[in-house]
Amino acid sequence: WLKDSQMDGIDILKAVKRDTPDIPVVIISGHGNIEIAVAAIKQGAYDFIEKPFNIDQLMVVIRRAMETSRLRRENTDLKRKDTGPAEMIGTSAAFRTLTGQLDKVTKSNGRVMLTGPAGSGKEIAARYIHANSNRASAPFITVNCASIEPDRMEEVLFGRESSERGVEPGLLEQAHGGVVFFDEVADMPLGTQSKILRVLVDQQFQRVGGSDKIKVDLRVVSSTNKDLDAEIEAGTFRQELYHRLNVVPVAVPSLADRREDIPLLAGHFIAQFNEAQGLPLRELTDEAVALMQTMLWPGNVRQLKNLVERVLILGDGSGPIEAKDLPREEEKPQEEGRVVLSGALAT
Repeated sequence: WLKDSQMDGIDILKAVKRDTPDIPVVIISGHGNIEIAVAAIKQGAYDFIEKPFNIDQLMVVIRRAMETSRLRRENTDLKRKDTGPAEMIGTSAAFRTLTGQLDKVTKSNGRVMLTGPAGSGKEIAARYIHANSNRASAPFITVNCASIEPDRMEEVLFGRESSERGVEPGLLEQAHGGVVFFDEVADMPLGTQSKILRVLVDQQFQRVGGSDKIKVDLRVVSSTNKDLDAEIEAGTFRQELYHRLNVVPVAVPSLADRREDIPLLAGHFIAQFNEAQGLPLRELTDEAVALMQTMLWPGNVRQLKNLVERVLILGDGSGPIEAKDLPREEEKPQEEGRVVLSGALAT
């Protein structure tokens, strides 16, 4: 079937793995040798079978290939589901302004830059954009730029090809058709920034160790809690990349700017912990709510969630949460009659 074709089996394998990397490929050849088998496996073939072959052996290989493919898809789906919902909670003026801006950008493919302090909910905002867009059924892939080691960043993003492990798709390839979220993009290494800039322009890239161009269809959402203008001035962030990513800037407010939402958020977290962990479904007294609304929250919504979980775990009984149940032993008096909780709760 390759007669008069300009492509041999290896070329077809490369094309299939480039365009549909999730499909397992089994090479069957009447001219097989060790070198061809190694080349096939290196390019991503699931297995290599020489002619003449035993039909029972072939069926075993096919079943294994299909099972491996199914398990990989299930693993990917579980990872996506494990990242949590994109539910936005609040009624405050600052919250309504945020959701109003997000609703305007959901139906476009414009790149969005989310700015705001740590713990304010930038990833939830990014997931909200994805869940309400025409890419909702496609992947949402998070790239945590601060936690990936700089010398591994390119392999993680672009994938890798090697004789030992074959083709390993990177996060950009996994996000094909969907949304890639660059969390804390200011922490991306400078060398990687220039390559990401090229991806944004060309919508294609090469895997580390590979030579083929991988085409991708992506929507990019980024976030930062840093002043990117200052980072550009300091030479740690590329100005060209900033302009490419900052097409639609959206500011995510701190918890201090939306104190009216604290009761709703706390109630939401209580219900969430009850469903996920079986923790008591407790109400908040008016005194507890009033105290929480006078506190300073350096860790923002994330810190509030941690405090609620701690109170539910350490609290006695299932009655209403009172002001005395809040972990005030670690608070320090602040000006204007407010208190701030220990930073340990913000992690």
